[in-house]
Amino acid sequence: MIWGDDLAGWWIGEVEGDPTYAEQVIPLACDLIGPSAGKRWLDLGCGEGQMMRALAGSGVFVVGCDISGGLASRASEDGAVVVARLPDLDWLQDGAVDGAFAVLVLEHLDEVEPLFGACARVVRGGGGLVSVLNHPAMTAPGSAPVFDPNDREILWRWGDYFGSGSTCEPAGRGQVTFHHRSVELLLNGAARAGWSLVRMIEQGVGDAQAERDPLLALQHNIPRLLGVRWELRG
Repeated sequence: MIWGDDLAGWWIGEVEGDPTYAEQVIPLACDLIGPSAGKRWLDLGCGEGQMMRALAGSGVFVVGCDISGGLASRASEDGAVVVARLPDLDWLQDGAVDGAFAVLVLEHLDEVEPLFGACARVVRGGGGLVSVLNHPAMTAPGSAPVFDPNDREILWRWGDYFGSGSTCEPAGRGQVTFHHRSVELLLNGAARAGWSLVRMIEQGVGDAQAERDPLLALQHNIPRLLGVRWELRG
């Protein structure tokens, strides 16, 4: 991920304690990455190595990078890892990898276009870029579920969806910032860096989540995750 060591322990606890990561986030990312045996992929903000472990048996060679030395050390048990702050990819040569992926990372970056540009340099022509992130409908400042007592339905208040603000959420003894950008801003930013949209997936509450939490089950019609795959033109 993109945080320093002060939030490393919190992130490990979040991943290990939230079954949604294993049930939805990782499968969505792996689906978008697709069959890639023999290919070299870059894990942008690899955290403690969840995605590296998920891809370990698929014949994919994964290089991870993370700002947290503690998380990078743990991820290094599953492959090569570099301690680096995104969007800095100067430690990689042009066209060094076949693809890059960022899982629950883009929404924590102050800007995304510098990362799109850096990836366009280090990924070979025709290579892929995959991202899984909290759906922009969820990250807009002021957005929240609203309960309608008349039909016992949960609706969604969009908040400032077309704006570009941010919100801070508690994380252990600190905070994590979620930067909001609409789908339009995200896709156009990638296009300006040379990335062509190949596939986009929107997901709501998973079946297992709905079984565990009746309130989440009422939110089945609200998008919660956005998965995107781009390919590099030229």
